[in-house]
Amino acid sequence: MGALRAWEVIGVIDTEDDCAEWTFPAEPGAVRNARAVVRDQLRTWQLDCLADMAALLVSELVTNSLRHATGPIGVRLLRRGGEPDALLVEVSDPLPDPPRERAADVDDESGRGLQLVARSSRRWGTRPGETGKTVWFELAVPG
Repeated sequence: MGALRAWEVIGVIDTEDDCAEWTFPAEPGAVRNARAVVRDQLRTWQLDCLADMAALLVSELVTNSLRHATGPIGVRLLRRGGEPDALLVEVSDPLPDPPRERAADVDDESGRGLQLVARSSRRWGTRPGETGKTVWFELAVPG
């Protein structure tokens, strides 16, 4: 993948040590760009084994943010020192309402994102922020 253009990422907040954060404009390209930076960072951390799943789940959450919120979307990856076997992934947006998991019908083209997050991650949840909310999930790092 080529380098992202300046308008595709509002800001790279931090990519040091065991934390990486980015902020994307609430535009359709945010999904593709978020997937790309997540994959690249996990490759840098030598966590390629988690790259596909993390990118898929980030795609689902960023897509939800695009559908329901206006404003910047934050993505954060964190390898916690106290839990070296876990990767924490967070997606934040300015909408304060927590997402709702719903039962999608067989013919529905959407509505399965949170179910996928819930079933594919070790743990997941939401928390309010100063100007919105954060949806997070945790993936197990193979030993």
